[in-house]
Amino acid sequence: MIEHASLQAVSSREPASPEAVDLAMTILAGEISVDDAIARAADHLLTIDRVEAVVIALTTFLPTDQTGWTVLGGRAWLREWVRDGAPGKIVPPPGAGPEQALSMPWLSQVGRRGVAVLPDRELLPPEAAQDRTELAAVGVAALGMTAFLADGRMFGSVAITSSVAGAWQQATVQDFRLLASAIKVRLTLEQSRRSLAEAIEAGAEAQLATQQLFGAVGHELRTPLSAILGYTEVLLDDAEHGSADDVSSGMKRDGPVIVRSCERLLTIVDSLLGAGRALSTDDQRQEISLADAVADVIHWHRTPARTAGVDMQAVVDPSLAAWGHPSAVRQVLANLLGNAIAHHRPTGGSVHLTAEALVGESAKPMVRIVVRDDGPGLTPEQLQHAFEPFVRFAAPTTQGSGLGLSLSRTIAEREGGAVRGESTLGTGSSFWLELPAYVPRSD
Repeated sequence: MIEHASLQAVSSREPASPEAVDLAMTILAGEISVDDAIARAADHLLTIDRVEAVVIALTTFLPTDQTGWTVLGGRAWLREWVRDGAPGKIVPPPGAGPEQALSMPWLSQVGRRGVAVLPDRELLPPEAAQDRTELAAVGVAALGMTAFLADGRMFGSVAITSSVAGAWQQATVQDFRLLASAIKVRLTLEQSRRSLAEAIEAGAEAQLATQQLFGAVGHELRTPLSAILGYTEVLLDDAEHGSADDVSSGMKRDGPVIVRSCERLLTIVDSLLGAGRALSTDDQRQEISLADAVADVIHWHRTPARTAGVDMQAVVDPSLAAWGHPSAVRQVLANLLGNAIAHHRPTGGSVHLTAEALVGESAKPMVRIVVRDDGPGLTPEQLQHAFEPFVRFAAPTTQGSGLGLSLSRTIAEREGGAVRGESTLGTGSSFWLELPAYVPRSD
């Protein structure tokens, strides 16, 4: 129960209507989809004389059928059911920015703690001046609202509105509270189901990728090891049966091959050790400042970038943060930046790092860090195979194991994200890391 002088007291003894109870049971039983549950709840509430509009906002849960929904800033989906002849509309038109939506900072915070019933906007306290102004602008005099909140995670909100001030009937409030609770439960269960399905799919993909990686590593290790073993046997034979001149000429002939094979082995081992450290559980998932992570990897690559004549630039909003393992995120960014520097034009070039917030699958808030270069680029066919282990399209003189993108993808998927890219031959490439965004838990 929320108590405030401007809010209407809600009776805990007043029953909901039989129609609302039946609909709530149907919603909770899972007999209808979440989209249908929301629509039927809105339709029922509109049968109440006082209710002129029902407004639903979803913030982390993408509607399956987006017909009739308005996307706001890529982070929220809004829909409004309006009684015929009711004045005004609350939801902004399609294409509007998030700044055009009602924010109602005071009521929004109250609604996160339960059902808030406002009989008259003029009763709002001085600290709710913005709420009063916003409601007056859309012709709303009274409303009831609550947030869809579970385990500190907010899925959205629901509100009923009226252009006429006055106390709400307790039966109306009980119907609203019951149906809002039923929808919240279904949203929570559906989100858990989707998350489980995605986790199972990601696990299967990770297992297949691991099997392919082990097979590729075994094949790649065999080649330099066979060269080292074969040429070493020849040198030993020369030492046993030949002259000193034979040994000397053999070392000059075969020594460079052995050295190159050892360097190849060392590069592969270094890549695997770096990935192993990133995949370890030494550090816990935590808030990761993207600006700090990008600054670190740029600092690590200043010398190779200067040597290659590559200019590095970064524009990252300091407020953007990811949720994950800091060492893993930095390892992937280091791989992507290292590739961008290594695959430069003969005259040098530039690499730009940017970051943005976005909404991923199942409406999860995500962040994306993009590493964009103006190098030689890749063909569509090359890009299709770029994430396979030991696939390289660089010149033979360019250092690298061919494991960077493959291991980066494995690490990113472990973090709940992904690594992807696009490229245009002769123009350059963009590879990006997507990660779950850091979402502060509400108290």
